[in-house]
Formats: sequence, C-alpha cells, structure tokens
Amino acid sequence: MTVDRLRYSKEEFARRGNEIYESQIRPQVEEGNHGKIVAIDIETGAFELAKDTMTASDRLLERYPDAQIWCVRIGYKGVHRFGAGRLS
Repeated sequence: MTVDRLRYSKEEFARRGNEIYESQIRPQVEEGNHGKIVAIDIETGAFELAKDTMTASDRLLERYPDAQIWCVRIGYKGVHRFGAGRLS
C-alpha cells in the first residue's frame, strides 16, 4: 500500500488553490452555487462541484487519482465553520 504525500508546503498549497480558484474557476461557478464546495487539483486546475467536500473530492479523485486537492466553499471565507455561530 502506498502512502500519499503532500508535495507542497501548507502555504504553497493554499496560495496555489486560492489563485486557481480566483483566476480560473470562480467566474465559472459563482452564480447560482452559493454554499457549494469546489474541489480543485492544484496541479492541473481540474475541479469538481458538489454539495459537500467528500462528494466533490471523490469525483475529482476518480478523474485524477493523484490529485492534490484544495477545497473552497463558494461565497464563504472558509470551507467549514467551527463554534455555535449566531445565537440570535
């Protein structure tokens, strides 16, 4: 069994993922997909769109088994939220 390893530092991973999303993917997916997840292969620029990270990532891995995946939630700063959120 092989072990997948990240090929980039955390900083480079994030920089590449965000750059690809902003310059190539965001214009294609933003309208009508608020809250959905985009899984991006930071090496090829290929992406998948789904309602959750697992579905988007699994679809991308089917096409690119060696993908280095960065996820973005459309319309939000983060993919997941921690804490109780608004109480009002």
